[in-house]
Amino acid sequence: MKNTIFILLLLTIASVHSQAYQNGEWLKFKIKYGWFKASEATIEVKKAKINGQKVLHIDGFGKSTGLLDVFFKVRDHYETYINPDTNLPVRFVRRINEGGYKKNKILNFNHTTNIVEVIDKKHNTKNSFSFIEGTQDMMSVLYFLRNKVDIKRLKPGQTFTLNLFFDEENYPFKVKFLKKEILETKFGDISTLKFRPYVKADRVFKEQESLSFWVSADENKVPLKIEAKLAVGSLTANLDQFKGLKHSFSIIAK
Repeated sequence: MKNTIFILLLLTIASVHSQAYQNGEWLKFKIKYGWFKASEATIEVKKAKINGQKVLHIDGFGKSTGLLDVFFKVRDHYETYINPDTNLPVRFVRRINEGGYKKNKILNFNHTTNIVEVIDKKHNTKNSFSFIEGTQDMMSVLYFLRNKVDIKRLKPGQTFTLNLFFDEENYPFKVKFLKKEILETKFGDISTLKFRPYVKADRVFKEQESLSFWVSADENKVPLKIEAKLAVGSLTANLDQFKGLKHSFSIIAK
């Protein structure tokens, strides 16, 4: 389960050229591992400042619940600070504790020099790395795509590729649009867009195409559902609550 609970959520959003989110947006997800209600996660958009610069602070927190919390306690906190003019990350924070496996890192991005400073608080180290121009972090990429992808021009099979930087390395990220689909949710039937990001087949994911996600086919492009085939078992996340969406949330009337 290491690094799966929140990373899956952080790979789930695509949208249009107009601003798809705003200050005050708040999403809550319920996550199941097999038949068990394993975890919940929230992601909130806030206004903030870094070194006097106005930014949007995306604050995400995930935690285990129920029996999992007794045997495998998870507390994951992810934050990204985005320049609203460029949609590029200024700072990324990752503080996780997953069954005793811990990380505590801060990434400070300089998009003039294309250098990122990585501060590892757990090991008390500080290092600098180069990155590709236009690079996103693993959280800012979601909101970047929400403002980039043109829903009206999407075609089945269309792919989007860009570069991410997390931990201490560059990572190519590729996601494919599969099709439009009507999805049954707790809010009602919703018209959605189904995507598939390509993930690395390893001890976490069963195969490269193990992950699928659905977002609302409206101007919010709010994530509604995630399904993942893991090396051991499966995981499903569903949107449970929301508030502060910028655009109307479209539900199909029966």
